[in-house]
Amino acid sequence: MTSSPWFLRGEAGPRQAARVYCFPHAGGNPRAFLGWQKDLGDDAEVVAVCPPGRGPRYREAALATVPELADGAAAAIAATADRPFVLFGHSFGAVLAFEVARRLGGLPDFRHLIASGCSAPALLPTRRVVETARLEGREFTEAVGFFGGLPPEIVADEALQELLLPHLRSDFRMVAEYAYRPAPPLDVPVTLINGSDDPHVTEAGLAPWGRECAGGLAQHWADGGHFYFDGSPGAVTDLLRSLVRGTPAPGANAPVDEHVELI
Repeated sequence: MTSSPWFLRGEAGPRQAARVYCFPHAGGNPRAFLGWQKDLGDDAEVVAVCPPGRGPRYREAALATVPELADGAAAAIAATADRPFVLFGHSFGAVLAFEVARRLGGLPDFRHLIASGCSAPALLPTRRVVETARLEGREFTEAVGFFGGLPPEIVADEALQELLLPHLRSDFRMVAEYAYRPAPPLDVPVTLINGSDDPHVTEAGLAPWGRECAGGLAQHWADGGHFYFDGSPGAVTDLLRSLVRGTPAPGANAPVDEHVELI
């Protein structure tokens, strides 16, 4: 794989296995995905997507819109695609992975999109995200608490918030400005995975995903909330392993193809 600043890789990734490109949630650390490699073993290589201005690229100017991020990530993936690969994104990362998938539709090695913790793109941004993106300071921190994922020490310490939350604020504003564009459905299958206790994602919010893919849509539920995989990523890594192996996914639900109108 040609080196690219867009990608972070662990030391143990198998050289010939399928590749899983992982997109983090708003404000998330891409390096967190690299710990999944031990669960995937030789079945897949985990590659974390790291945009400009984040992680080791902190000196670079950050991109300001979802289309800019999607253009950059898609170009980097297309330039390095030398084996079958899938895209995985969680929450904000799922929106970005979806937009990247649209840009990679012609690549024969692109096999699957896995969207985690995210309502259908056509319904985004949600009102809660838009309202949260307008907030500052303590009000922003408390509003973000609805989604989970903020350690108590950050919630309690304003100094830590000023240090660690600028990227989170930036990502929320980016999603709040996201403008969905109707387009032909993806040719690859799409799999959804969500926490059964996630207050941010509902069945009605997931149903329109069915319009985004011609290759089939499957839905999975895992125990837990919005960050159902924290500390125990098996729900995701088991699913990823089954997809790259081409075997039936554990706990698969029937394909989702019903149409739900939202008022």
